[in-house]
Amino acid sequence: MTTAQTPQLDVQPSPLALLLLGRGADPRSERGVECPGDLPEPSDPDLVARAHAAKEKLGSKVFVLGHHYQRDEVIQFADVTGDSFKLARDAAARPDAEYIVFCGVHFMAESADILTTDDQKVVLPDLAAGCSMADMATAEQVAECWDVLTEAGVAEQVVPVSYMNSSADIKAFTGKHGGTICTSSNAERALEWAFQQGEKVLFLPDQHLGRNTAVRDMGMSLEDCVLYNPHKPNGGLTAEQLRDAKMILWRGHCSVHGRFSLESVEDVRERVPGVNVLVHPECRHEVVAAADYVGSTEYIIKTLEAAPAGSKWAIGTELNLVRRLANRFAAEGKEIVFLDKTVCFCSTMNRIDLPHLVWTLESLAEGTLVNRIEVDRETEAFAKLALERMLALP
Repeated sequence: MTTAQTPQLDVQPSPLALLLLGRGADPRSERGVECPGDLPEPSDPDLVARAHAAKEKLGSKVFVLGHHYQRDEVIQFADVTGDSFKLARDAAARPDAEYIVFCGVHFMAESADILTTDDQKVVLPDLAAGCSMADMATAEQVAECWDVLTEAGVAEQVVPVSYMNSSADIKAFTGKHGGTICTSSNAERALEWAFQQGEKVLFLPDQHLGRNTAVRDMGMSLEDCVLYNPHKPNGGLTAEQLRDAKMILWRGHCSVHGRFSLESVEDVRERVPGVNVLVHPECRHEVVAAADYVGSTEYIIKTLEAAPAGSKWAIGTELNLVRRLANRFAAEGKEIVFLDKTVCFCSTMNRIDLPHLVWTLESLAEGTLVNRIEVDRETEAFAKLALERMLALP
């Protein structure tokens, strides 16, 4: 058939196809896909100077938060660094700052908006900086899960515990149903509290943190845990399984920490004799079981700070942080390597780059508010209730 004879097919791309091609948007997603205005070129040699100038012009009106997983080019402009909850609390402790520029991901900026005053404006330099884990649990899916628990006759016994790495909607659901939020450093305390309130826990959205805390830290068995899959009818579970379970784990995970495997641990022990394996509790259960030390991002940093000179460490967490720690402690003779051979950055966290930060700071300095993250009042009220329950944990 010649070109002239080729029939003209009236085919319209589906919304999913357009989304995958970058020409569409999902209005139900927590992530944006557009950045209004023109970004500076990454090759602009004046980016660092421009960022310093804009930040100086803003003065005390701006407070820049930098998550540990951010690039070095961004972290250098952070007023404080930390994990997601520490940064949200740091923002709340600065009520004089009109603008909170959160160099992190969407759920973190939401938490900052929830905990700061109504007069403060939280800004995310790139609205496309989401979190794959947070996206694995939508409000509709969790509401459907609660219906399944109700039909199984166990909902009244269940207390939801949601990881900080969740959307404001999920935090609000948790608050509305008598639950609490947790971080990777206080998950055990949160679960202990929850089991004082009820007989079962719905833990979301990270199955690994829930399983590791229940089994490794609290002495439960793997049989006490069941996995709820939101993409299967009734979560892929029977009513009997739900009645027998203590921990109902949501089928979600961190795309970075989930990559580490038992083979990674075995391989690094062969390559680096005498190495200490230190991993984040978002890693798979078999990885955590094979590691020497397990803890939150802050725990990882403090452990390396206290480590003796000449010690060797393989770290199972995001690569930006591991590289930064390796450089920081090299002078002390501490050998720090990435647990896996495969390079593994948090792709969404890395969307916050120097051009986006410069564009944000210069826009604010010119009086133009961009990329504001604002949680609606009802969602904020219930989400804050869940966060306050966490703050009240002993």
